[in-house]
Amino acid sequence: MTSIAPGGTEDSISDPAQAQPRTLRVLIASQILSGAGLAAGATVGALLAQDMLGSTSLAGLPSALFTAGSALAAIAVGRISQSRGRRPGLAAGYLTAAIGSAGVITAVILDNPVLLFTALFVYGAGTATNLQARYAGADLATPDHRGRAVSTVLVATTLGGVAGPNLAAPTGHLAETLGVPDLAGLFILSGIAYALAALVLAIWLRPDPLLLARSLALPKDTRAADATAVDVADTREGRKVVVFGALVMVLSQLVMAAIMTMTPVHMHEHGHSTAASGLVIAIHIGAMYLPSPLTGWLVDRYGHMKIVAASGITFLAAGVLAATAPGDSLVPLALALALLGLGWNFGLVSGTAIISDTVPLATRAKTQGVVDVAIAGATGGMASGVMVAATSYPVLALTGGILSLALLPAVATTAYRR
Repeated sequence: MTSIAPGGTEDSISDPAQAQPRTLRVLIASQILSGAGLAAGATVGALLAQDMLGSTSLAGLPSALFTAGSALAAIAVGRISQSRGRRPGLAAGYLTAAIGSAGVITAVILDNPVLLFTALFVYGAGTATNLQARYAGADLATPDHRGRAVSTVLVATTLGGVAGPNLAAPTGHLAETLGVPDLAGLFILSGIAYALAALVLAIWLRPDPLLLARSLALPKDTRAADATAVDVADTREGRKVVVFGALVMVLSQLVMAAIMTMTPVHMHEHGHSTAASGLVIAIHIGAMYLPSPLTGWLVDRYGHMKIVAASGITFLAAGVLAATAPGDSLVPLALALALLGLGWNFGLVSGTAIISDTVPLATRAKTQGVVDVAIAGATGGMASGVMVAATSYPVLALTGGILSLALLPAVATTAYRR
């Protein structure tokens, strides 16, 4: 049996139970590649800006730019996915990020700050696309397995995300061999990785999970769950739940991005090498994605609200540890960044499950895109640079940890209303 996709592409239709494992395998492959692409901005973006502009206060500008670019890309990827399916939406997002990576390399060669910041804005499409891929993993999942489906896609990012920062030194040597400044080396890796991720999705993400979920008569329990989702999402309380899920993810992104962005700069000022910064960021990214299977199981087993509360508490611990860790000591900083990544993981998986459980298939991709705009718009990077310049890194870290406690009363209020 076949179905014509809205964009005119004919997709082979099969049982969702059979299509879901294939979908997850393809998404895992693309996420491994895109994880490597993400590493460049997190590891050397702030250092590039600091070197080019000679200002610590502007070191957070790259993070602000690629999160702003991520916000715009989230709209585009969401709309393309809504009208034509996940495959063209995700592939277009990763290809855009590859172009942005090439632009960063060109800007560094030319020593052109304007081109650098423009390219970083375009590069931000990779962040939005990487996040939206988690929704594709949940399209064909049954309600009691959505948390685990989301987490399976997220954990795949770990392999590339951990390997990428640790390749800072080798790619730097490669860049110098090619006549390019060493800090641009990771963006060479990023451009190749994002381009390959786009290719994997364009060729192998068939049938398209979102189009298949819409076209097929799903199992009875899934149909009933989605019918309930329509009713819930259309009520006032349902809309509050959607807003709460978005708030969880936005606050998690804000706190994580602010502290992560300035950690390499903080380490550099205390004599740590780029390789050491890369190791800490690799540990951080690993903690962001590696616990995902366990987090997904916890969400499915114990519910969203308990994991949201765990996110706030973990963020507080990360902020306190980062604030009190000696600047010249690698281990406490690495542990603080690991806790920071874990808090983000708890917040993202639980928030995503809230959105996926509440919003119906008919409007799911569009709503998810809007939610991810808010996530991408959590530009903690720029504010973090200004705050560190005006105060210090420990003040930034402690502020982020305290801010995360806002999740706890929100959890209590939402749980009471439900």
